[in-house]
Amino acid sequence: MLNKKFFIENLKTLLYALIIAIFIRSLFIQPFYIPSSSMEPNLLVGDRLFVTKYSYGYSRHSFPFSPPIFSGRIFFTNPKRGDVVVFKTPADNRTDYIKRLIGLPGDKIQFIDTNLYINNSEVLKSRISNNDKIFCGKNSIDVFTFEEILPNGKKHNSVYLKDFTFSNSDLFVVPKDHYFFLGDNRDCSKDSRFLTSVGYVHKDNLVGKAQFIFFSSDKSIGSIFSFWKWNKTLRFDRFFKKIK
Repeated sequence: MLNKKFFIENLKTLLYALIIAIFIRSLFIQPFYIPSSSMEPNLLVGDRLFVTKYSYGYSRHSFPFSPPIFSGRIFFTNPKRGDVVVFKTPADNRTDYIKRLIGLPGDKIQFIDTNLYINNSEVLKSRISNNDKIFCGKNSIDVFTFEEILPNGKKHNSVYLKDFTFSNSDLFVVPKDHYFFLGDNRDCSKDSRFLTSVGYVHKDNLVGKAQFIFFSSDKSIGSIFSFWKWNKTLRFDRFFKKIK
């Protein structure tokens, strides 16, 4: 009898904990893991970060498994150009992507001779490094690092291949209620430039705003369970780093 009561009480505790966790994850904050190099040098593979779900209001994609409990977006707040945003890809409305918001509804976006233009004005950028190496998948690539200044004054670093960088694009005109995203690793990012796989992202597909990194490890060196390698695998300098 005692064992049955003990089992029921523990089951109830776990159930309550699960409900609270889902509530917090759905309405307030959710952890995400960075699996690709498309946002280098600002986000690295192995970074774990917190995303605030309330930043842009809520849609069905705010909840686990995107249940069709309501349509549209409630308590909507417009995202700002330069925000680093997690969203569901329009291709399947299931896969999470993280990119930088570049184009707002009605904006005209185009690359001309490797330079980014927003509404026919070139985005100012200044080269801050000539000899950086970053990853594209498992390959190390040589890049130029720039500081870019978006029209609203938001600054961020972006990288371009030294050779054969992305030079010219079609003119993209962002539709109503949609956004245009780019990866900071410009030559190693599947983003809104690829209309068949990502393209323009509807406001209902926004999941939340990336705020800060709470943990980071380099899996290429070793597992985090190998505590004797923590001085090499754990990137302590990235712990609690704010995402710009």
